[in-house]
Amino acid sequence: MAAQKVTVTVLSEMKAKGEKITELTAYDYPFARMVDESGIDIILVGDSLGNVIQGESSTLPVTMDQMIYHTRIVARGVKRAMVVGDMPFMSYQASTAEAVRNAGRFLKETAASAVKLEGGAAVAETIAAIAAAGIPVQAHIGLTPQSVHAMGGYKVQRQEERLLKDARIVQDAGAFSVVLEGIPAPIAKKITEKLSIPTIGIGAGVDCDGQVLVLHDMLGLNEGHVPKFVKKYGNLAGEARKCLEAYVKEVREKKFPGKEHSFGL
Repeated sequence: MAAQKVTVTVLSEMKAKGEKITELTAYDYPFARMVDESGIDIILVGDSLGNVIQGESSTLPVTMDQMIYHTRIVARGVKRAMVVGDMPFMSYQASTAEAVRNAGRFLKETAASAVKLEGGAAVAETIAAIAAAGIPVQAHIGLTPQSVHAMGGYKVQRQEERLLKDARIVQDAGAFSVVLEGIPAPIAKKITEKLSIPTIGIGAGVDCDGQVLVLHDMLGLNEGHVPKFVKKYGNLAGEARKCLEAYVKEVREKKFPGKEHSFGL
């Protein structure tokens, strides 16, 4: 694991060398510390917290203040990884000026190093304005969860010509990397080969420059629906449930606390 702080330059050099980039979400201080210490390159404080932390059915209800809160406590636990704050729904769509102000909040109030926003050609002007303000931008094309209603659900995106065009446009607008979500692997491979900025895949095959997953999905903490592209590396929900049930049982049977957990006179 490299000791240096991960920056836009480091990520660009990794793509040039053919070194795969790792990205995961985190939403709190304890997990942020563990993710950072594992050697992850980018920690995304995703608006997916609406689903995995708040129990919402989509990411749409998440607010800027909630994103700022979670990003601040994540950044506090990170030393090496790049921390990226996810711009929530309607924090950048209303106007370019509002988008720049909200993006700036992540750097001023949370110690994040970059922001992420969804969309291709439609947000090119916004990406350019944020980047011009000195704020690194990670773009996100393909299946964009904030547009779930417009897309008619969470569907794989197969429009090769449009996806290639969107990828080129966000790169030209100044994005330092682009997330490719829910895109067939052959199309994602073409995009990766044509771009000079790193591509980060999620449900987009192995040929992307890097991969990103939702932490709670890959650790097996999410017991609801898990997308096809997720690999579960553990079953932390099952382990946690065993601990909780053991605690309940021992308290009811007066086995806890024992003498070793109690204070004398």
